[in-house]
Amino acid sequence: MSGPTGGKSGENSTISLPGHQAQLGVQAPLRLDSGAELSNFTVAYQTYGQLNADKSNAILVCHALTGDQFIAESHPMTGKPGWWEIMVGPGKPLDTDRYFIICVNIIGGCMGTIGPKEINPANGKPWALDFPVITVGDMVRAQTLLLDQLEIEQLFCVVGGSMGGMQVLEWAAKYPERVFSAVPIATTAKHSAQNIAFHEVGRQAIMADPDWCDGQYLSFGKVPSRGLSIARMAAHITYLSDMALLRKFGRRLQDRDSVSYGFDADFQVESYLRHQGSTFVDRFDANSYLYITRAMDYFDLVSEYNGVLANAFKDTKTRFCVFSFTSDWLYPTEESRLIVRALNAVAANVSFVEIDSDAGHDAFLVDEPEFEKLLAGFLEGAAEHRGLPRVVKQ
Repeated sequence: MSGPTGGKSGENSTISLPGHQAQLGVQAPLRLDSGAELSNFTVAYQTYGQLNADKSNAILVCHALTGDQFIAESHPMTGKPGWWEIMVGPGKPLDTDRYFIICVNIIGGCMGTIGPKEINPANGKPWALDFPVITVGDMVRAQTLLLDQLEIEQLFCVVGGSMGGMQVLEWAAKYPERVFSAVPIATTAKHSAQNIAFHEVGRQAIMADPDWCDGQYLSFGKVPSRGLSIARMAAHITYLSDMALLRKFGRRLQDRDSVSYGFDADFQVESYLRHQGSTFVDRFDANSYLYITRAMDYFDLVSEYNGVLANAFKDTKTRFCVFSFTSDWLYPTEESRLIVRALNAVAANVSFVEIDSDAGHDAFLVDEPEFEKLLAGFLEGAAEHRGLPRVVKQ
């Protein structure tokens, strides 16, 4: 199986990714929910801060659909800041002077972890659609294998937003003894029909691109850039709110004084979406997009516990803090309230905060001072309960 590589999809040249790689499934294969197995596979991850002597200060940050492991440093492919630099670092809510932060590129991803763009050892070609379909549960099981290798028995906290929040809930439900505290953000316990529908539009856009080549585009030196770009554009709309779009763009024109009476990008919002789509193609693999969106669609913690979400958290000792945002219509506050009610039903230790924000679903990724303050406060309280020492600044 190939080592972790990166680069623009469809390019023959690759670049070495910084960070850590682990070989998992060596002694025994990882059995997936589909029944398939993965053996001797690579998982890429980044760490920030120092693990303390008793390994009690580790925080696992779970990334969302289009995220990766580069949360607090310049991205090796785009040069842009890490996707959560606002939250991770010295003196920030996820304080790297106090906590050991781990972020793992999920299986099925495209930043060094095994996924459809990596080489299938059976034929020496990219896996493409021969890669097994994955679930959020599979992502988390792979993460447990990594923590076993790092000899971290219990995480101080698992935190993540959107699909990352799904992983947090999966961790808390399936491995409660390994999770001291959990912070699911802007997420849901089951994917809704509306969200499945949005994902299907994106998948169909990719598969309709003539350069998709039935998933074999890498073998032909191609990339379904148009389809993947459209998928990203459609999804990005769901990450924002109407107010955020109005504030950012309104009906302002792009580099012109009047409409063109044509189909160029007359409006700033059109130009913005086209830019989002085109730059996304440079860093993300189209087949990974298919696999990861399907994993999110399959996520349904409720049905796994006979329609009673509370059963997923029965007898849990984990401390929870659930966050939602008022303008998030992708995973609205009611979805978070359902999680909180389930936790209350089993007398779990849970706090719930709805942040007033007009930034939409992406609010957890932007500068929201109240969110940052409350997350830091929750972690501080959990750290005191855990007995983690305070950081003494020199």
